[in-house]
Amino acid sequence: MIPVTLTTDFGTRDYYAGQLKGTLLSFSPEVYIVDISHDIPPFDIVEAAFVFRNAWLGFPEGSIHLLHVHNRVDDHREQLYIRHQGHHFIGPNNGLFSLIFEDLPQQLALLQEPGDTSFQTRYMMARAVKNIVQGIPTDKWTTPVGNIERRIQLRPVVYPSRIVGFVVHLDNYENAVTNISVGLFEEVGRGRAFLLRIKGNRPIGKIASHYQDVPVGEAVCLFNGAGLLEIAVNMGKAHTLFGLSLGDPIEIDFQTT
Repeated sequence: MIPVTLTTDFGTRDYYAGQLKGTLLSFSPEVYIVDISHDIPPFDIVEAAFVFRNAWLGFPEGSIHLLHVHNRVDDHREQLYIRHQGHHFIGPNNGLFSLIFEDLPQQLALLQEPGDTSFQTRYMMARAVKNIVQGIPTDKWTTPVGNIERRIQLRPVVYPSRIVGFVVHLDNYENAVTNISVGLFEEVGRGRAFLLRIKGNRPIGKIASHYQDVPVGEAVCLFNGAGLLEIAVNMGKAHTLFGLSLGDPIEIDFQTT
């Protein structure tokens, strides 16, 4: 069975996610559906890109990924089809994919739009999934793509002995995830001592391996499973303790002498 993943801003209170799943199964009863998340904040393609980017590589080659975020039916948004690293991606042309991929894959197209303007996006997606599952060539159900909407990714600012990153995600435990990768930290730091500064709070000068490396209630910095620097509190809430919000700067100063 082919996995079809869903990443949406539908939430779980309403019927929208269930409606989409039912439509998918009506078209392709042989697939199985995996929820990545339905709790993306409404219209927040930056959050959607972060969540999905750190999830999709865990799925097997051949998986189909549907992204339905900031994808209102009455906007008549174009729906993109992308094939990359053996995976299939379907979602709106609203800048989301430019945030997911460092460089947009070469194999991308638009789903053919039906003549009926009332035809809902979920049916377009379900029909595309059916075509993929049945092995129908993409030129039979897609059209060449024109302009792709792009969004600029927030990247760390790098100096010889300093990195200024930003909070890009606050998880369910109120840990603050930054856009500073372990590779960038090691490249700039070269093993030097450092001080990590968070909104005027007491600097932190050590990267831990586990949350429990510090006493309960104390701040800890570590690289998470996605390889990104995370600011946490052992058995506590970093977001509340430090007053952190999305986009807040995180500064790392490395020793220069």
